[in-house]
Amino acid sequence: MALPAQDERTVPAVVLDGLDRRPLEHALLELHTLTEQYGYLIVLCSAATPEPVVRRLHTLRSLLESDRIAVFRPALPPLAVAVLARQLRQLASCDLSPGVLASAGRLLTHYLHAGAVLASVARLDRVPVGLKAHAKSWVPGSQFAVLAHPEPQLVRIAPGATLKGPEFGTWMLVAKGQQAHGDWVTGLAGQWSVHALREVPLPAESPAWWGTGRMTEFCSHLADLSVLYQLVTSVRQTACHWCGLDVIGDRCVFCSATPPGYEPAPPRALEQRTPA
Repeated sequence: MALPAQDERTVPAVVLDGLDRRPLEHALLELHTLTEQYGYLIVLCSAATPEPVVRRLHTLRSLLESDRIAVFRPALPPLAVAVLARQLRQLASCDLSPGVLASAGRLLTHYLHAGAVLASVARLDRVPVGLKAHAKSWVPGSQFAVLAHPEPQLVRIAPGATLKGPEFGTWMLVAKGQQAHGDWVTGLAGQWSVHALREVPLPAESPAWWGTGRMTEFCSHLADLSVLYQLVTSVRQTACHWCGLDVIGDRCVFCSATPPGYEPAPPRALEQRTPA
């Protein structure tokens, strides 16, 4: 899902739709045209993306023999992947090199808090679910609040139930599915002291990721471009010894090479900020 632009500087998204259903030559031409037009491509897809689509994407990259296409598949719920894609679109308007921009995706995942309110956890396999929670999920009227990232949490919704949230100012997106439970998420946003809460359509892959369509998905994130830019530029950059691109972190997203001698460090804690 391509989210609406955060501001007038946000770069438009390109949606690669139906890669596994279209003729190979058509998809190959589209990807080649995009690469020639923009120079570099960063392709984000959810962990719930069907495997035929992922295989077709890697096939296209191999046929093009291009090291200018980065495929990034973070272990995030679909709504959080959409948020991360928009953050990278925001940063694409800045003076960041392609390697640093692609690497920023891995860094920014640390500042996303993604979860959902579910009517059942019987088919949830992305977050550890105890036997007691599985049993209670069969009780009519049961609801569960789940945080999948950054640290898995699961609580049964009851008076006083909550989830541990970010220690810095964020915005929150909410996407409602069947039998939505938006009121509880609104209360959670108040507990997390988010600056604003906005509703967006539910990503098509969310029911498969969460194991049910009876849900409300949410994601708390940083929305201010200046804060995102400061986070990325404050991290040490190194040149990839294989493809030569400047990168941050312990791996080049374009060629998957690891900079020799690099010792990864945990992301710096984000100070309390109020986005403009």
